[in-house]
Amino acid sequence: MTFANDTEVALISAAALINTGKEEPDQLTTLADLDRFLAEQDFSGSRAHTANELAAVVQLRAELEEVWTSTEDDAVAHVNRMLSDARALPQLVRHDHWDWHLHATGPEAPLEDRMATEAAMALVDVIRTHEMERLRICAADDCSAVVLDLGRNRSKRYCDTGNCANRAHVKAYRARKSATG
Repeated sequence: MTFANDTEVALISAAALINTGKEEPDQLTTLADLDRFLAEQDFSGSRAHTANELAAVVQLRAELEEVWTSTEDDAVAHVNRMLSDARALPQLVRHDHWDWHLHATGPEAPLEDRMATEAAMALVDVIRTHEMERLRICAADDCSAVVLDLGRNRSKRYCDTGNCANRAHVKAYRARKSATG
């Protein structure tokens, strides 16, 4: 299953937002952290640049993590509430370097509403296609970061936040070597 480009971008951004809270120290504690995250994720639109805006995005992060690990039915309830709270009205737009894609809020809407709506719209596609298993938690024993598996064979097990896959492969290699030797 291949999702539309804007769906993939929104899912990647949602995973990145969740994972800002999985590293030590938390990667989203200051307005400068939020500025950096938004620049990395290529977010556009208005900004309040306030502590309340940062707090709302951190709250959204917790909500998205809950959706990431929920059942399909529970995810539907979360997504519908996020869309309703933002008074989402989907429309096709083209701006900056992006070709036609969906927005469901205007660029002047509060940042947290725009972020929640983009994530919710992407999660709509995940739910409609019964692809919730693409939203995972890292398989490393010492990691709780989220994983977005966009691969054709659905085999991605480790997050992109650190070296989890490399550590697991080294551990398995050493175990094989000690068993044979």
